[in-house]
Amino acid sequence: MDLRVQGAGPTSPFLGARDLFETEHDLSLPVHVHLRDDPDERTWAGHYDDRHVLNISKQAASSAMARELALHEFSHMARYEQAHPSHTQSTEEVLYLGLAGKSVERRKLSHCYQIANHMKDIYADDITLTVGPGEKLLSFLESSLAMAVADRPETPSRSGLTRRSASADPDITAVNAAFALALAERHDLVEDDHRLYDLAYAAAMDAPSVDFEGFKRRFRELVANPDSSTYRQMLVDATRAYVDDGGATGE
Repeated sequence: MDLRVQGAGPTSPFLGARDLFETEHDLSLPVHVHLRDDPDERTWAGHYDDRHVLNISKQAASSAMARELALHEFSHMARYEQAHPSHTQSTEEVLYLGLAGKSVERRKLSHCYQIANHMKDIYADDITLTVGPGEKLLSFLESSLAMAVADRPETPSRSGLTRRSASADPDITAVNAAFALALAERHDLVEDDHRLYDLAYAAAMDAPSVDFEGFKRRFRELVANPDSSTYRQMLVDATRAYVDDGGATGE
């Protein structure tokens, strides 16, 4: 695996991630790591005819999660080279199929993209967690969800129950919680009494219109190697389930 780190910053996390990745997998194309100055730069992978590009901020590259972030992105690159449907299916096409005839809020539409990204991440992390330990990933999922659940003070909801999860958007917080728990269960990372369950169910309480258990099941039980048609239908079904539960209206 040809790895080239470009920009001033640490290289050891990427070399360590490469060493782990190569115990089970390899990439045909070289990987160019671009270290960015912007601390808010999202870690993401780009795919080109002659290379993959891993974009990551210098701050993230210096964090305790740097190796795991790189390993996760290498796994996305592997799925792309495998032409796995999760990494070749156009999200725009799925949204066109799934949302035809519906009027959908802009925020809900952005959430549908997030659901598609979660499904891609499940398939990438099926690789990540075969070559690397899951403890840091589990801690990351737990801390991220804890921050969302604690995002605002407790206030009574219209139903009289206490709202405990993030005020910014409880619906997608509940979906994110379902994803985190599904990934942990899919790879046996949690015991029944793990704190992640309490956090996830707190998020679900604040979004009664979201089928939390249904989304957890969808994410957890994604089949390993679907064909293109099957994957497209799974993503269409997930999109419709989210938008219909959220009250989209027909035109």
